Amino acid sequence: MNLVTRVHQTSQEEPEKIAYHFMGKDTTYAEFDQTVGRFASGLADLGIGEGDNVAFLLGNTPHFLISLYATMRIGATAVPVNPIYSPEEIAFIVNNSDAKAVIALDALLPLIERADGAFPKVDTYIIAETNPDTPGKIAAMPESVRSKVKPFTGIIAGASGQADVQEADPDGTAIILYTSGTTGHPKGAMLTHRNLYSNARDVADYLGFSPEDRILATLPVFHVFALTVVVNAPLLRGAEVLLAPKFSPADVFRLIREKKATIFAGVPTMYNFMYQYPEGRKEDFETVRLAISGGSSLPVALLHNFEEKFDVRVSEGYGLSEASPVTCFNPLDRERVPGSIGTNIVNVVNRVVDEFGEDVPVGEVGELIVRGPNVMKGYYKQPEDTAVALRDGWLYTGDLARQDENGYFYIVDRKKDLVIVGGFNVYPREVEEVLYEHPAVVEAAVVGVPDPNYGEAIRAYVVKKEGAAVTADELKAYCGRKLAKYKIPADIEFLDELPKNTTGKILRRSLKNMATNSR
Repeated sequence: MNLVTRVHQTSQEEPEKIAYHFMGKDTTYAEFDQTVGRFASGLADLGIGEGDNVAFLLGNTPHFLISLYATMRIGATAVPVNPIYSPEEIAFIVNNSDAKAVIALDALLPLIERADGAFPKVDTYIIAETNPDTPGKIAAMPESVRSKVKPFTGIIAGASGQADVQEADPDGTAIILYTSGTTGHPKGAMLTHRNLYSNARDVADYLGFSPEDRILATLPVFHVFALTVVVNAPLLRGAEVLLAPKFSPADVFRLIREKKATIFAGVPTMYNFMYQYPEGRKEDFETVRLAISGGSSLPVALLHNFEEKFDVRVSEGYGLSEASPVTCFNPLDRERVPGSIGTNIVNVVNRVVDEFGEDVPVGEVGELIVRGPNVMKGYYKQPEDTAVALRDGWLYTGDLARQDENGYFYIVDRKKDLVIVGGFNVYPREVEEVLYEHPAVVEAAVVGVPDPNYGEAIRAYVVKKEGAAVTADELKAYCGRKLAKYKIPADIEFLDELPKNTTGKILRRSLKNMATNSR
């Protein structure tokens, strides 16, 4: 059994059951499975098959769901990419993943036309039509690019039939998820069909998902948290996904009321915006039986305030791309511990160890490591990084944690200096690399600082070249041309020199303390 065969099974057993709702339209499991089958056949007609990688530049639309399940249906590998990444970030992932085809929103047509030469391995661009002007825009493209462009609906309509539902190799790579790397470039975590199916199954079991549930999907579905918790787990259970194109408190409350949503999942930023929304009231959440928070730690004060205002329990968990992602969650059948990421989910074991891989005493801090059927097979084309992350059957998360006497885990700090802005991961090195490229910058260091709206914000400390007249706003604009918006420093402070130890290493912790104390 895998995700594709499970959805197909539901389409046979309950064809009229609603699979997802989007922008006022319901799609049944039978309709979803049929569309997936035709799109999969269309991909096969284009020469895409087992072993080929297909990059997605798609947001929260049915195009993503169809593309994901169709790609897996023919044994190809999906490579979801954040469509708001900068052109340079997108180019790196598309090229590094050896993508043979790209499925993209029509809003990205200008990027494709401008950057086609930067994607030498891409044979086909499949464009998801969300705008009535899209056919005309495709027709106006230069022939060199237009010959590679195919409309999404045209692939479905022109398919030679329906691709058969086959048992995929459980250890075959279903998805490559790129997660930021400490070297400044993302690393592609290879997740197998077994990884994805087991985590969706175990999350659904642990949280009691049922076919009667209606899960609101306002998290970006290209992100691993949403991918498992609000897409794969509900579809595996035969539940209904309420797909929202973007997040706004007003839209969330409206969808919950209109569709009687039973489960909501979000990052702390979303909970904060909903809590602060002046028109939010308890009745807006009266059908929600479970509210899930992940992506980063939810401040305990916000958790209590949200629960009191909306009369709903919020449960926190923990995960990472390399583990498909969920490893821990606060159990629903016993005490919820504020500030904790909970206990082991079904079939997954977490431990807290010292530098030698030995368990530390209860209450002491060490590195969190994980073992289970959800753990990735490795990083794409990165054997050295894989060897560091996977040791003796355990995934070393790089996060510092502790465990209490009742088996609850707590994240203490991020060993790898990861900064999480509104649920999105940002590694300081990524931003530093861009700052170092500016001709006026001698040194740069980036840290995360607390932010009331986004959980954390980026602060950069910069040493300018002597005589340089660059301003903070100019550096922010420079970063904006090379980085996604959420990676741009919110603050830039100029220093005469950066604090260093005796070996010349920049003392990031000193800068973090400086940044926190100055806010």
